[in-house]
Amino acid sequence: MPISDHIGGFIRPGYDPFLVPNAPTIGTATSSDSVGSNALSITFTAPSDVGGGAITGYTAIARDSVSGFNSYSATGSSSPIVITGLSTGRTYTVIVSATNPYGPSGMSAASNSITATQFYGSLWGWGENSAGELGLGNLTDRSSATQVGSLTTWLGMAGGGYSSIVLKNDRTVWTTGKNDKGQLGVGDTTNRSSLVQVGALTTWASVEAGTGSAKFTLAIKTDGTLWTWGWNNNGQLGDNSTTDRSSPVQVGALTNWLSVSAGHYNTVALKTDGTVWTFGQNDKGQLADGTTSNRSSPVQVGALTDWLSVSAGYSHVLASKTDGTLWAWGFRAQGQIGNGAAAVDAGYSSPVQVGALTTWNKPAGGGYSSYASKTDGTMWAWGYNNKGNLGQGNETSTSSPVQIGALTNWGPKTTGAVYSFANLKTDKTIWACGQNTTGELGDGTATDRSSPVQMGAQSYWVNVARGRNWYFGIKN
Repeated sequence: MPISDHIGGFIRPGYDPFLVPNAPTIGTATSSDSVGSNALSITFTAPSDVGGGAITGYTAIARDSVSGFNSYSATGSSSPIVITGLSTGRTYTVIVSATNPYGPSGMSAASNSITATQFYGSLWGWGENSAGELGLGNLTDRSSATQVGSLTTWLGMAGGGYSSIVLKNDRTVWTTGKNDKGQLGVGDTTNRSSLVQVGALTTWASVEAGTGSAKFTLAIKTDGTLWTWGWNNNGQLGDNSTTDRSSPVQVGALTNWLSVSAGHYNTVALKTDGTVWTFGQNDKGQLADGTTSNRSSPVQVGALTDWLSVSAGYSHVLASKTDGTLWAWGFRAQGQIGNGAAAVDAGYSSPVQVGALTTWNKPAGGGYSSYASKTDGTMWAWGYNNKGNLGQGNETSTSSPVQIGALTNWGPKTTGAVYSFANLKTDKTIWACGQNTTGELGDGTATDRSSPVQMGAQSYWVNVARGRNWYFGIKN
């Protein structure tokens, strides 16, 4: 019987090991542009013995080949099933189970190994451009998606406090916008309105920038090292100092950094061993080390090794585990922690669980808001809602997750700006809601929206990322 149904000597109510189906026969895992960035498709054959009743559905689980963790899952009624939200460059195998009215089958054999790929294309920006953060060579805001140059080789991007960082498929890094704290990483403090290359290296793997008006930038190299630059007033660069840097500096000497996310003055990072580390400002407990003391070098969040993804808001952090649970810590004044507790001017200095569900995908921290999709393709939001950014058709804040509409085609690529959020759906359209003062929703207007609206009529987007009051998208 499946191990999940026999814990501590007790059989799950309703489960009958003699009437459940046999396991499906595994097929082939594939990754392609048609499936989407950081996604895979798994084929399988229905079990020959369906047990005591007809098959009602299948569950596919992508298992990290390095850690062995069950990292991401998806459900479906037949083959193939698409699993989304995988981490770029990580290798996965897939296992599948079948379910009938009496319970789930055992798991299939593992599939072939497949590496998650992030697809590249043309770069587009919309929203605020007062400091040249869209890289268009001017300072004019845009309320519709506008292409940045003519290249079709852009891979990833991020926006911070009036500056942006973009990654090409040749693994070079480029920046644009405000540079008063050296956040462009080009060795000076001169603003730019067009993209300029950071050094000459071709070994960058991913990029990130601070939330809100933050002025620092982070990147991970292909060798697993972590680098930061820009404003460092609270130690958010993690280089054991509070000195601003106008060129990249390495955070320690480790080579096992997997992903990084930046808040306003704090940073949270995930290692390949499943541990989470934080540094920077800690006045609201956003470092989750049990204190409110700032740290200029990384400190570990507890001792757990089953963390899957991390995302920072303004002064709070969201993190998911390999078991599908969702956790949060830091500032709670607007209900952004999501545990239903009263919104007060205080914070949690250790992780608290958001409900009891085990079906969360990757979360995304906004300014004072939080977002996350579930494995069933639904989207949920909570926290500050004064601009309608929770997508509820109103401006009422909430301290517990509320579903955005009833659709089930929300993708895990969700990103939250200060007062808005955007999501790349599974049909490769981008939808957004919230503040729209500078056209950041990309619908051609400057009207705030309290329910999601499509960003133009274009589709075939493969990536979306937020800035302070603007967004970038990559279209293939």
